[in-house]
Amino acid sequence: MKLSRAYQIAALIAVLSFGSPGYALSPIGPTITIGPIISSDSINCIIPFTRIGNLILIRAKADTATGFFVLDTGAPGLVLNITYFRHYPASAPTEGGGITGSTTASRTSIDSFRLGPVKYSRVDADLINLGHIESSKGVKIFGLLGMELLARFEMIIDYGAGVIYLHLIGKKESSVYRSPQLSDTSTYSTIPIDIEEGKIIVYIYLKGKKLKFVIDSGAESNVLDSRLPDKVFQQVEITRRVLLGGSGSNKVEALYGQIKDLRIGEMDISTLPVLITNLKSLCDAYNTDCLNGMLGFDFLSLHKIGFNFVNHKMYIWK
Repeated sequence: MKLSRAYQIAALIAVLSFGSPGYALSPIGPTITIGPIISSDSINCIIPFTRIGNLILIRAKADTATGFFVLDTGAPGLVLNITYFRHYPASAPTEGGGITGSTTASRTSIDSFRLGPVKYSRVDADLINLGHIESSKGVKIFGLLGMELLARFEMIIDYGAGVIYLHLIGKKESSVYRSPQLSDTSTYSTIPIDIEEGKIIVYIYLKGKKLKFVIDSGAESNVLDSRLPDKVFQQVEITRRVLLGGSGSNKVEALYGQIKDLRIGEMDISTLPVLITNLKSLCDAYNTDCLNGMLGFDFLSLHKIGFNFVNHKMYIWK
């Protein structure tokens, strides 16, 4: 059964604003084979960003509106905060349910979207109320920047320097391009990733078990599905309980702790902080084989990290 975009978006909103620690898992969308028209004044650019909590905020311009957008690799494409775009023509809103309640979503389009020197034309977007996230962060958030906007790029995130390096990969260089920052192969590890319906997928090995994780830059914490076998949780040290609150009126209880002895590609990770909660609603929203968890800020910010979305590779600096 194909779930409505409203259900998928509700899953996003319910978890994007989860309380401290919080996390985000965004909805699926159409496979990103056809997207907005992209042009750029330069194929290379450096985009500064601001950190609010564990979220990356980037200044961008949607038509005439300029403000902060959350970099969210878990989102399928552009999501706009209806507070600032309510005058746009949109499809009839539909309601969906997520982990902590329900929300409504509509579809609209904008003529242009500007991210540094990169310009996108004729961009479809979801219209959502992001007011609860603004309230929790104390800043205006105009929307979310999802995978459709990044699909033709190599992206390197340097949390320490507060910048993102983007390279628009041309057709002739699609199989060979590599950033000059990757010239010394001894300084980083290369890990294969899959792109499934606009989601970045990586496989983690724990006690010999292969686990399927989504990589989400909008997730403030790493997350592990509570329905996994007991053998997996033998590697988890629980430290406390937390309450998660999203766009709905309900609260969801979760556990918080440290997961030990992970392996990603050829890279060993001794410990990683993790939230443990039931991901069934999110798996339903994805309408795909269930995910075992997600990697968010607590993983991504450990090192300088890069992605080649054309060649399906992730780079983690040592």
